[in-house]
Parts: sequence; structure tokens; C-alpha cells
Amino acid sequence: MAQLYFDCFSGISGDMILGALVDAGLPFKDLVRTLKAVPIEGYELRVKRVIRGSLHATKVDVLIREGFRSPVSLDRIERIIAGSRLPEPVKDRSRAVFDRLAMAEGLAHRVGRSKVQFHEVGVMDSIVDVIGSLAGCHLLGIERATASSVNLGSGMIDSAHGRLPIPGPAVAALARGIPVHSAGPARELTTPTGIALLRTLVQAYGPLPPMRPDAIGYGAGTADPEGWPNVLRVFLGEATPAAHGDTESVVQIETNLDDVNPQTYELIMDRLFAAGALDVTLTPVIMKQGRPGVVLAALAAREKAEAVADVVLRETTTLGVRMQELSRRVLPRRFESVRVRGGQVRIKVAQAGPDGRKAAPEYQDCKRIAQQTGRPVREIMEEALLAFAGKAKGKGKT
Repeated sequence: MAQLYFDCFSGISGDMILGALVDAGLPFKDLVRTLKAVPIEGYELRVKRVIRGSLHATKVDVLIREGFRSPVSLDRIERIIAGSRLPEPVKDRSRAVFDRLAMAEGLAHRVGRSKVQFHEVGVMDSIVDVIGSLAGCHLLGIERATASSVNLGSGMIDSAHGRLPIPGPAVAALARGIPVHSAGPARELTTPTGIALLRTLVQAYGPLPPMRPDAIGYGAGTADPEGWPNVLRVFLGEATPAAHGDTESVVQIETNLDDVNPQTYELIMDRLFAAGALDVTLTPVIMKQGRPGVVLAALAAREKAEAVADVVLRETTTLGVRMQELSRRVLPRRFESVRVRGGQVRIKVAQAGPDGRKAAPEYQDCKRIAQQTGRPVREIMEEALLAFAGKAKGKGKT
């Protein structure tokens, strides 16, 4: 399966995507020929080699000879796309990108999506960037795309609407729900077109996934800040499937503690799980000046990370937490129930490859039965596993 990974360490824009795809092997002539299927004129596409920081990259420029003579509505853009000779998947994705752009601009300016007007010259540039990027991915046969956290930039920007913070309102609206950060020079690094394309193309965000790269491309941005490689890097190649399980992104939240009453840890852990933690651990360590301490660490899905961090800050004496995004591989799992003396016990079953399985009784179920019957919890857990093994044998499974 052909896979594309966007490494957005210096943000992303439409021209950076075009440059990176061409740099990774997309024939420029094929890109130009495909764009001729779109019924617009008044522009020229040019490609050149440039250096950004210490990196060699490809720059694709859209030179506008004559833009639209008046602002363009979303409805008109959709008619342009519908009237093109583009492949249907490219048409559908192009509509999705401009729909996202119109929605973001509408949120930014407090108007309905249908009332958004795209600027004359700017929309010509955007149409070429959007359709060119999507057509390029189609020509390269990309079946799956993933991306890193997106560098939005920082500082202030002068716009037609006055001085605005970076990211601007449209980029901020489009960034909802995806991992972002700010690094490097104080300037805009991600454009609305770039992040709208990313949202349409990308299925997952996180570290570089298992893959066998055939090409690595560098697409240059227009700006060339001193000492900063303003490029988008892409990895193009074949996906390498994991031997077992699926890979997902999680956030690790941790802190060092040396002045917490150990009796409170049980309640702290309960509240962390209630806030959405996937796992919580306590690890004894030796801290500065030889003091014994504990590292409290919790794993959480990205959307739950802030809530889990709030619990750590509120419930412990720490003044700060460390947060980092990690990739973890998990086996597919399901629950089955078995009956033991005293009640039902859920068995967590994980599929370890086509022929292997792992099974473990749910401790809380066994504990509840032990409390109700007075039986040892160890005995109940053993009985539950035997019951599950008998059940699996009856179904012809091992």
C-alpha cells in the first residue's frame, strides 16, 4: 500500500505540498497536464531548486497573470471543479478542501459558509495549490497519508483585516482536534490552504509510521528565514504492516513526587482513571540529594490528556508535569463472560496473530465475588481461566 507521511516541522502550505511531491518523484509535466483539466486560465506553474536553511528543496510557484475579476464564492468554485475533467476522487477531495476553507473563514468572520467570498488573486493560487496537491497524490497512487504534529508558527501577521496573532483565525479554526505546536522564527508557517489539505488527506497523526520509504521529498515555502529550514518533508513508500496489533498515538503525563502521603495514591489513581487515563503507574526513584521519590506516570488518549494532567496538578503537590506524545502498539481485544461459583467473570481476550490468543480474567469481577463469598481471589481467577478454556475447547478453539 502506497503511504505518504507529512513531516510538518516547519508548517505546511499548498505550494510546499506541491514542491515536496515533485521533489519525491511526481513528474512536473504530469502535474501541469492534469491541471489543464481545470477550466481556469491566467496562471503559469514554474518549478525550481532552492536552498532553505541547509536543506535543498523544490519550489513550485503559481505565477498569476490575471486573477478573477471579482471575489469568488464557494458555489462558483464548486462549479469550476464540477466542470473539470479531473478524476472523481480528486473532484470530491477538492470540494472537501474548499468546504473546510469556507467553513473556517465563516467562523473567523462570523458569516455563513455560503456567504464567504474568496479574494480574486488569492483564490486562483488556492485552486491551483489545492487541486494540484490532490491530483499529485492521485497520480502517485497514495492510499494512506499520515502526518506529524503541525508547526503553526508564532508572532503577529498583517492582513486585510488588520494585525492578527499567529495562527490567524482561519488556521486556528482548522487546527481543532489535531496536534499542533509552535517553534522556530516568529512568523506564519502554516496557511489555511495547507492545513485544510492536511485535514482532507490525512487519516492519523503521530510519529513516522512503519514504512519502507522509496523517496523523500522537500518542498520549499516562499519565506526563507535566516538559519531556519522552511520546508515540508514528505516520506513516500510502502506501508510496513506491524506483525501484531495496531499502532496508536497516546500522551504520557508524568511528574516526580517526594512529598506526597502514600495513603493518597489510591484516590489519585482512581481520579486519574475517571478522567480518562488508560494506565497509571508509580515507580520508586532516588531524587536529588539522595531523597527517595516516586514517578507518577499516566497514559491517555490525546483528547483526554489535558483532563488527566489537570488531575495530577490538582491532586498532588507537583508544580508541573511532563507531557509527550508516544506511539504504542495494541493487540485487538474483546471481552467474553464465564460463570464461576458466585457470579460472572469477564475474560479479556487479545488476538496475538492468526493462531495465538491471550486471556486474562477481569480482576475487579474476581475481587467482587471474593468479597461476596469469602473465597480467595486467586482461586476465583484460576476457576475463571479454567472455565474459559473449557468454553473455548467446546467451540473448537485453542
